[in-house]
Amino acid sequence: MKKLFILVVVVVLALALSAPTFAQEERWVGADDAPTHPLDCPEGVTPVEMEGMTEEPMAAPEYNGGATEGAPDLAGQPITLIDVPKLIGIGYFNATTLGQQQAAEELGNVTVTTDGPTEGDIVQQIEFLERYITQGVDGILFAANDPVAISPTLRDALAQGIHVVGYDAGSEPDAREWFVNQAEFNGIAKSMVDSMVAEIGAEGRFAIVTSSFTAPNQARWIAEMQAYIAHCYPTLTWLETVESQEDQQLAFQQTQALIQKYGAELDGVFGMSSVAFPGAADAVQQASLCTPDDAADGVGAPDADSAVSIVGLSTPNQMKPFVENGCVESVVLWNPIDLGYAAVYAMRAIVDGELTPESTSLESGRLGTLQVVNGSEILLGLPFVYTEENIGDFDF
Repeated sequence: MKKLFILVVVVVLALALSAPTFAQEERWVGADDAPTHPLDCPEGVTPVEMEGMTEEPMAAPEYNGGATEGAPDLAGQPITLIDVPKLIGIGYFNATTLGQQQAAEELGNVTVTTDGPTEGDIVQQIEFLERYITQGVDGILFAANDPVAISPTLRDALAQGIHVVGYDAGSEPDAREWFVNQAEFNGIAKSMVDSMVAEIGAEGRFAIVTSSFTAPNQARWIAEMQAYIAHCYPTLTWLETVESQEDQQLAFQQTQALIQKYGAELDGVFGMSSVAFPGAADAVQQASLCTPDDAADGVGAPDADSAVSIVGLSTPNQMKPFVENGCVESVVLWNPIDLGYAAVYAMRAIVDGELTPESTSLESGRLGTLQVVNGSEILLGLPFVYTEENIGDFDF
């Protein structure tokens, strides 16, 4: 028994000595060839200049969206819009619809109706779009189930003088005039890392539970996280990245394995999807490794050295139980109410001739000035961070 204990200690020490910091690690195996663009470090954090890192703002390419043909001049006049999201009847798109209605009420000369399939079916979504194109509307808002399959129908709308704006999930660029992008990869990376550092400190050790190394969004998020950490927190240590294949039970098991493998060396876990995050949080909670302050909530009372923080991307409803009992402090996503709100402001500005291919920004009511990026995208801004103080205000 004594020999076994000594062997375990030796293995843990070897892992601790061999684990590279994120700054030292070679470019992550799941990253693509795209350059990284780390955002500015928080106030008080001195950036590190890293060889080969692109720190300049991303170049703004020329406008690459589509254009209407023969659209009537409705500047300043009432307009009627149809919103066709991926599906209706779920909390997320109920939230985008709420934002659209808020914007329409503020503007006073916009009417928006949301309609669409009750399941995420691109064939049904196209049928809804075709129906409203035939009936006639002034503009279409959409969140695509399939960016390629939806594009011919949207091009037909443009050809008939109907304005088209996407949000949440886009089409091919020339099939809509503008797309409201909820968050860029480097923005997600910054919010995730800053939230984790706030919990485990700048010298903490973490692991990542992703869906797969080939998932495009998650691969880009992790690549940008690596660049941002190297730039701002070079003393953080990356222990390992594991896959969960969009399976919450597998994410639970993978997190359990990380806890068993690294023990007290593991300070934090990133859950990189709406499935991986709750699975990882559940594993930490069942291992009674939530932060020491959570003992009063009945979650468990580990000592400070063995507690594990969990930060990730998911929807508020999935994470509320973990936030309300104190096991999770930060849920990173975006605010879908603001997303729908910005889409309506974009449509109104197009119709009024205020948002043109030459524009570099959009004035968007309570959201202020939103920037144009990537040619024909309007950036909502940095992701929204849900905490114990605000998560109860959202239902999706």
